[in-house]
Amino acid sequence: MVPLKKAIVVGATGGTGAAITEELAKRGIRTVIFGRSAGKLEQLRARLGNPEHVTIATGDAFRPHEIVKAAEGADVLFHCANVPYHEMESKLIPLGESVMEAAEQLGLRVVAVDGIYPYGRRQMDRVTEEHPKQPHTRKGKTRLAFEKMLFGSKWSRAKVMIVRLPDYYGPTANEASYLGSTLEAIAAGKMAFFIGNMNVPREYVYLPDAAFMIAELAANEDAFGENWNIPGGGVISGREIVRIAKKASGSAKPVIPLGRVGLSLLGVAVPVMKEVVEMLYLTEEPLLLSGEKYERRIGPVRTTSFEEGIADTIRMLQQRKKSEL
Repeated sequence: MVPLKKAIVVGATGGTGAAITEELAKRGIRTVIFGRSAGKLEQLRARLGNPEHVTIATGDAFRPHEIVKAAEGADVLFHCANVPYHEMESKLIPLGESVMEAAEQLGLRVVAVDGIYPYGRRQMDRVTEEHPKQPHTRKGKTRLAFEKMLFGSKWSRAKVMIVRLPDYYGPTANEASYLGSTLEAIAAGKMAFFIGNMNVPREYVYLPDAAFMIAELAANEDAFGENWNIPGGGVISGREIVRIAKKASGSAKPVIPLGRVGLSLLGVAVPVMKEVVEMLYLTEEPLLLSGEKYERRIGPVRTTSFEEGIADTIRMLQQRKKSEL
């Protein structure tokens, strides 16, 4: 274990970035939260109680020198910045190269947060880090190219690991996650949409659990240079998620499932929805990540029950809404 003295979270106001920031703040680690919007960064810091050891740096992650300036004195950089689905092919790798150029200049360890798209269709009951990477979608192929760039020979001073999460949920999850906007709508007592088949059980990870495990990995120098799966708390159907969420919120408004046709129609007005269509295979043939490597080398996988995690998410979303009024 290598104690983290100072970290920078690039893309701190996103779903994973905010959860990781909260975990680092809990551990008392000096943390720089980096993003484009000073207002959003200030809101995040306020939600944490404005701790002195969490500082704000505004900048553009596509400009390496701005990251370098903000990351001075850091040991680890958490790369949580992302791009919208419909801009992934053109912007994901340039964004990653910018982050890595900054890390290379400073000799930082980099924890890159990514998903499961590069695996392609499931070829194992429980997908290990050795699962073949044979993506059949454009986004999967782009994500695999992103991995190859991160582990490329161009970088000699920066050390990187990739942590792979399944679908996730939690109080910091937003519209970038399949479930984030669904739970936000239920918490607000509004009609909601659910992406994919509501009857097929799928894997989800509770973001505070993921953030804990990612922080544990970041403190292990031997974990760099590898891929790591961050498994969820098992599988659950959309119908069961909605039942728990509605019970916690007191909402009786309908939740409408969106398949290929619905997403394509919505995509006329909201481009990102059209881009979700090619990833619907994951809602029909779900992947289940193995946590065996994490358990063997790091420790127990942290899991919060769906009953507790979903109810806590609804409660915290409602509390946040009240505080904003």
